[in-house]
Amino acid sequence: MWAGLSPQAEALVEEEARLLEEHSPTAAQYVTRMLMMSVDRRLPIDKIAHFRRDMGLPHDFRTRWVHMFPEQFRVVRLEDGEYLQLVSWNPNWAVTELEKKAAASAGDANASPPGELSLPFPLKFPPNFTSYYRFRGKAHHYVKTGNTEQFQKITYLSPYAEAKGLTPGTPEFDKRAVAVMHEILSFMLEKRLVTDHLTHFRREFVMPQKLMRLLLKHYGIFYVSERGKRLSVFLTEAYDGTKLVEKCPLVRWREKLLQLTGYSGRMKNLGKSEASSDSEDYLLDGGGDAVLAIESENSDDILDGCSISDDSEMDLGDTDEFCRD
Repeated sequence: MWAGLSPQAEALVEEEARLLEEHSPTAAQYVTRMLMMSVDRRLPIDKIAHFRRDMGLPHDFRTRWVHMFPEQFRVVRLEDGEYLQLVSWNPNWAVTELEKKAAASAGDANASPPGELSLPFPLKFPPNFTSYYRFRGKAHHYVKTGNTEQFQKITYLSPYAEAKGLTPGTPEFDKRAVAVMHEILSFMLEKRLVTDHLTHFRREFVMPQKLMRLLLKHYGIFYVSERGKRLSVFLTEAYDGTKLVEKCPLVRWREKLLQLTGYSGRMKNLGKSEASSDSEDYLLDGGGDAVLAIESENSDDILDGCSISDDSEMDLGDTDEFCRD
């Protein structure tokens, strides 16, 4: 008995290889920018591997791809494993995606050295949004108008600026952490990540220990979704309802793959303003009066029992966390 791929599937395999190769320079830029944001200008290769599918890195990421851009980064071996080390700083890349959009709107193409920023973050909420969650029996607000306005006005360090001097717990520290998460999510093909993949980088990117609480607190910037025991965070501005606004060729390839395999699921509305919604299936379960119950003092404990192993990656069936079987 012999089993093999259909002609359509073989064509998709060939197309994926071509698209990954074409995407490699862009992926290399994003990896370099992550190294530029990191406190030591290096990141463990095992941790970067978590982002392989999310960033569009090729299957031979560890063995071949990491050696393809020696002018940007190189592999170094330390006592605790292999790292990707920044080789040269590119000032043109030390500009956040938020800054690029603001500069494009203002018609200013000049890049300035990374320093303090005062750009507000775009906010978007799903329909029937409830602005609080329950923590230890008490209701805490995700969004209060006054607090949100005050937060948006706080100046903060660019993710590419030196952050060692920041004091944890201060508004400036938290807002820079939001900027780092915003930047990393902007690098992802579908502008989303499994939250475990972010929490693994708290030390490297100088982010707070209770990272999940920060994501939940700034719910208009990020959207946290639950599927089983896995939590994912989305960049809300990148979505119009259930639809990713800008789809790169690799995302469209994944859609064709799902179409070919006959995968179907119910899509969840992320940011439309219409009254109708499937919001009872959100992490904020229960519609307009919903709250998210967080039992642990450290809300990152939500992730206990569902950590990802070094070589584990999202299955193709998980291409869209909005889908439920």
